[in-house]
Amino acid sequence: MKWVRKGVAVLIAVLALSFVTFFAFQVLPGDPAEVRLGMNASPEAVEALREELGLNDPFLVRYGRWLGGVFTGNLGDSLSYKRPVSELLGQVLPNTLILASMSILMILLIAFPLGLLYARFPGSAVDRAGAMVNQTMMAVPAFFLGLLISVILGLWLKVFTPGAFVSYDEGLGACISYLFFPALAIAIPKAAMTVRFLRSALLTERSKDYVRTARSKGLSEGKVLMLHMLPNALPGVRTFIGVIVSEIIAGSIVVEQVFGVNGLGRLLVRSISNRDYNVVQAIVLYIGLVVLLVNSGMESE
Repeated sequence: MKWVRKGVAVLIAVLALSFVTFFAFQVLPGDPAEVRLGMNASPEAVEALREELGLNDPFLVRYGRWLGGVFTGNLGDSLSYKRPVSELLGQVLPNTLILASMSILMILLIAFPLGLLYARFPGSAVDRAGAMVNQTMMAVPAFFLGLLISVILGLWLKVFTPGAFVSYDEGLGACISYLFFPALAIAIPKAAMTVRFLRSALLTERSKDYVRTARSKGLSEGKVLMLHMLPNALPGVRTFIGVIVSEIIAGSIVVEQVFGVNGLGRLLVRSISNRDYNVVQAIVLYIGLVVLLVNSGMESE
């Protein structure tokens, strides 16, 4: 019954999100028919295309038609690319998913060892130095860190070539090698936040009675930390990581632009500038849906 209620709640949230998304792009200035035909098209030609595209139909009719297409995989056609929106998304979505997955993996690989280390020696020189580095990294925006990585590792040290992105369908290995650097730019600030949260959660557990009981049984500090404190701190950390994952999925747009990654973010920016609202609606709905599902999954843990 719990999962049924959760599913109904998510479905209602998705429907509300789809309605808001569709409505928002209907009230924005710009006529899709004019975008397709160009500004020099005659009013008759524009009106004929509007009729053909169903743009003159009532709002709820257009929304119902679009929503039905969403559930059947028919997201309409791109006005600027002259291709189905689902085809465009299928081309760039894997690149974004690879980038997000690498970023999340880096966060976990960085945050857990450091968080455990700082919690193991609270107040030590290592802990104080780590806190200072953490504060600095948390304050650096991902796009600025991306620029630094591009300049230092790309232009100065020639570790990689900025802008020379290779898509997954051209070479998965080369794609992963290039995406390492934008993933690092995304991961470092988020890893710093996760380290701080994990350390705080572990130190909260440290003062509880079960920790003193474990110590009285002769367990070492390391075993107490790993076998008792960490499992009890994990639920809160898992929820926090869920928020981080949502932010990565929704916030990698600027980083993709910095590194020239052909992903959802770059497609979104181009589509907004071209007023290609069919594409923009689909991407916004996808990002919102993923954020909803991730947060819903974390809440049910």
